[in-house]
Amino acid sequence: MMTMSTAQTNAIRETRSFRSALRLLLLLVCGFCLAIDLSGWFQSWPGNRTQSTNPLAVTMGDARRLFANQFFVKADAYFHSGMYPTIYDNRQSFTTPHIAEDSGAMKGKNTGDETAFLGPPRNWIDAFGRQFYPSVHTHLSDGGADGQEGEGTVREILPWLALSTELDPKRVEVYTVTAYWLRRMNKIDESEQELREGLKENPGDPQLLFDLGRLFSEARRNPGNARNVWEAGLRNWESLPDKESDKNRFVAEEIFGALAHLEETAHNTNQATALLERLKAVSTTPQSVQGWIERLKGQNIP
Repeated sequence: MMTMSTAQTNAIRETRSFRSALRLLLLLVCGFCLAIDLSGWFQSWPGNRTQSTNPLAVTMGDARRLFANQFFVKADAYFHSGMYPTIYDNRQSFTTPHIAEDSGAMKGKNTGDETAFLGPPRNWIDAFGRQFYPSVHTHLSDGGADGQEGEGTVREILPWLALSTELDPKRVEVYTVTAYWLRRMNKIDESEQELREGLKENPGDPQLLFDLGRLFSEARRNPGNARNVWEAGLRNWESLPDKESDKNRFVAEEIFGALAHLEETAHNTNQATALLERLKAVSTTPQSVQGWIERLKGQNIP
């Protein structure tokens, strides 16, 4: 049997080491070239977070939306003076946050008794313990836990809503909820500014335009501006690719109903009736809309 000398063995080892070094160098070069190629693509990609001026968006990425939702829920908990279901309670009556449902920003999907998610006391210890934490269903706008608080206390929810907006500026309902409660506190200018900030982040959004029109109609007493804004919202709704979704049909109901009421108030019966016919096509309660139409036609009989 032939045996290799020490020199031959060392030569083989050196050759193998050299080949390994070459492979490693080749991998480094390929990785460097790939990084350069992807860097240019990433910088031009619309979803690139480094293009954002929001430091939270850059540092947290998509995870910020999860926190935004938590802050929105926290605002609803404050709205209930701390009386709020946990993950262990029945949450059917809190599927839609009450601050959003009460403001008209979202269509309510709550079922069951919203005051009974805790259920009856399990024992005397549970009954005694409920005296030391909020265990009565209340809304700040209705007086809070002691029934003595005014609507001004709703301001407690505003910092949580502001945090939610900062984390996820594309979440439209937070703007509309904030604007609604600001208007309830008679902060009309701040309410309008909130909606306009929302439109900067979500140009042409029908829900934001509906709420802006509602502000012009109810707070500014300017039906002309309200009509223009609602008609713009309607045009934008019609161009939505998913306008038949539950959320967008709800927005359409709001806009059609508001415009119909505006035309009825102006005694434009024919225009109001035409709008109601379109409302009936998207409404979840077409019978009530038909009743409105028949009432208008009855008024229009000479």
